[in-house]
Amino acid sequence: MTNTVHGDRHDSRRAAVQGQDEEATEMGTSTGGQGPLDGAVIAVAGAAGPAGRATLLRLAEAGAVVVGSDADPERLAEAVDAARYAHGGATVIGDTVDLLDLDQTREWADRTEKEFGRIDGLIHLVGGWRGSSTFAETNLTDWDTLHKLLIRTVQHTSLAFNDALERSGNGRFLLISAAGASKPTAGNAAYAASKAAAEAWTLAMADGFRKTGGEGGPRAAAAILIVKALVNDQMRAERPNAKFAGFTDVTELAEAITEVWSRPAQEVNGQRLWLTPKP
Repeated sequence: MTNTVHGDRHDSRRAAVQGQDEEATEMGTSTGGQGPLDGAVIAVAGAAGPAGRATLLRLAEAGAVVVGSDADPERLAEAVDAARYAHGGATVIGDTVDLLDLDQTREWADRTEKEFGRIDGLIHLVGGWRGSSTFAETNLTDWDTLHKLLIRTVQHTSLAFNDALERSGNGRFLLISAAGASKPTAGNAAYAASKAAAEAWTLAMADGFRKTGGEGGPRAAAAILIVKALVNDQMRAERPNAKFAGFTDVTELAEAITEVWSRPAQEVNGQRLWLTPKP
């Protein structure tokens, strides 16, 4: 998960789409009509990190239109290009958005829905970690940082995308959380508390979907995918002797994210979906 949030607004959507059309012609390949999410429009917050890159790749492979955001335009462009080249013809674009600015976040959601006619998902991958050796050594500035990264960005994306996800008829808001939120350790007080707050906020969103859905059931779902921690190939290369016991590979997370749309909204709404054993 990436811990970048701030950045200058960058809107290259139309240029990116036009460029993709040209590249698709050159490569002569297309994912259109072949994936389980064909035609779905899915936004990914925190798209430039390892988990974001894996998610962009998997969603593009599944046939979705993918709109990634991150605060780092260079890393975002690299992630978007990787997904586009891996799956020629897939629509994958990037917007640099400050998710700590509610107005910018709403503009991102509105712009996406206006351009593509719908939004079927928001995947929240913005992350970050701060901790200490003991509980007594906890630095409350860590809380201030994590409150912004792990809570405020969830609040802004959920509020900005809520209505569009309901209009979709099969929308999903997916928060990636950590097992430590359910069983915090002494040195992770700020991190675990931030994750727990983000989970509670997401579950409140799910209750909103339940209530507006009425007797027919929710038209959208908010759910939480829980990992112990994430691992990727670079981490394994840097620590070849590490076991990473219980960690979830970013490709496995991306697959689990994609599969959520195959289950009815009523089944996943308000659920904690564990990708690691419960603590």
